[in-house]
Amino acid sequence: MITKGRSLELFIIDGRPDGMLTAEVFNWTGHVLREPRTQLKQALQRPEAGYTGVYALLGIRDGEPLAYIGETEDLSLRLRAHAANKDWWETAILISSTANNLHKAHVKYLEARLVEIARSVGATPLENGNTPPRSSLSEAAISNMEAFLETLQMVLPAIRVDMFLNKTRESAPLSLPHNAGEPAIQFELKTPKHGIEARALLENGEMVVQRGSAAQSTWKSRSQHNAGYAQLHSDLIASGVLAANGALAKFTIDYAFSSPSAAAAIINGRAANGRTEWKLKADGRSFAQWEADQLKHDEA
Repeated sequence: MITKGRSLELFIIDGRPDGMLTAEVFNWTGHVLREPRTQLKQALQRPEAGYTGVYALLGIRDGEPLAYIGETEDLSLRLRAHAANKDWWETAILISSTANNLHKAHVKYLEARLVEIARSVGATPLENGNTPPRSSLSEAAISNMEAFLETLQMVLPAIRVDMFLNKTRESAPLSLPHNAGEPAIQFELKTPKHGIEARALLENGEMVVQRGSAAQSTWKSRSQHNAGYAQLHSDLIASGVLAANGALAKFTIDYAFSSPSAAAAIINGRAANGRTEWKLKADGRSFAQWEADQLKHDEA
């Protein structure tokens, strides 16, 4: 299957990468504005802040990440209200259309779908009480909104909003090809001291750890440098992707990691160099050796 590329335009409004930015995609009607709460006044002065749209508030409460998803016919009015009655959020993501042609039923549908997706992914708890019902739309309008969502789910991770990004994968036999005409590239990671054996496929640039692979059931390292991996390990246990049983846990579904080291760290419960710990199943070469051989082959 040929993956179609998309052109994403990010505009960093004040020149600060952690400040306000907009995101648009060629031939997509959507518009995304990310604004830190510290720049709320400036953000609400922008014309798109007065549009009809959906939004996500992101922050931390009691030391844990938290989000809230909503919809409104005037984003600026709703954000002002949330600034007054919600003290935990730090960043707002405002989602509208460039021509302000989303109406109330559109954004109620988008709100419901985003809550559904966020809850199914389980990466970030929601302050929303219930999942709102989808609004009644025509078949054509539903198709348009689903297409809008498909592009939105590509845009949001690019601006570091991963709560809608599903890393689980449908399980398939290892013997199946992951792309037409290409054999699946299979790797293994073994830590005999702890009884750990894991399998993974390298697929579309991701390390997809296979269902049934073993991992540590608890995070072992106390280093603050690996807090991100420690949190991910905790999240995978909480969401059921990793099912703990004593000292070990099992992957209940195929799960994609962005790098070999991320996968190796979660499996071992500590920081790990996945480039050396993952071995090619076919001949035992490390990931790093396999990669180097691939690059030599390309030069030939």
